[in-house]
Amino acid sequence: MVRTDPAVRRTVEELSRPGPCAVARGDLEAAGLPGVVFTPRSGLGLPAVAFGHGWLQPTARYDELLRHLATWGVVAAAPATQGGPLASHRQFATDLRTALDVCASVRLGDGAISVEPDMLGLVGHGMGGGCAVLAAADDGRCRAVVTLALAETLPSAVAAAPRCTMPGLHVAGGNDQVAPAVGHAEPVVRAWAGPVQLRTLPKASHLGFTDGPHWTDVLIGSGSEAATRRISRALVTAFLLRHLTGATQYEALLAEAE
Repeated sequence: MVRTDPAVRRTVEELSRPGPCAVARGDLEAAGLPGVVFTPRSGLGLPAVAFGHGWLQPTARYDELLRHLATWGVVAAAPATQGGPLASHRQFATDLRTALDVCASVRLGDGAISVEPDMLGLVGHGMGGGCAVLAAADDGRCRAVVTLALAETLPSAVAAAPRCTMPGLHVAGGNDQVAPAVGHAEPVVRAWAGPVQLRTLPKASHLGFTDGPHWTDVLIGSGSEAATRRISRALVTAFLLRHLTGATQYEALLAEAE
């Protein structure tokens, strides 16, 4: 959980607000993959992440987070695949890796934006968090993984975690009735091969990390939560900037005990 240390409060306040970069929104469809990509309007050698949506969740529910990362200089691509009730976790993991391929190999923004191949990460929510672990386990380019309310997958994210040697941050919701940490994120953390943190937001529900209303709020029994989004935005941004770009000024937040 995030405590009330003044340095931590300042960092959360800073990183939960938009960064200095103007943002452009693009379509992954041009590269043969349905989905969306948010980028700074210009910049060479940028870090990039592929983002995995949760079960039955449209990528639009994560636009706030993806746009936020782009304001801080991180290219963020979200495949809009495997959105049905019988989603293939294996295929979604492949789609996440393909999204990284697109970011790393295609000049974006009419050539004004390029991604550094050694600054790639994976992020995901719920099912997409588990699939991010699957993708990272088989992708030696990945330098950091962040999951929000990670849900176990088939094949198993727990079984894949021992192949994940990169730093990992797993943010769990203390009020998550769908994928409680004890049966989902915690086993992944125990099996993780690299440096790893489990951070629990006590009041967060499973869908608290998403933005805007959706019909699945009734089905799943939770919905968007402003406080959850605010704190998780800061954590995700701090972790990615630290491990993809080497930024050290946000250590106070990342050093907080779970």
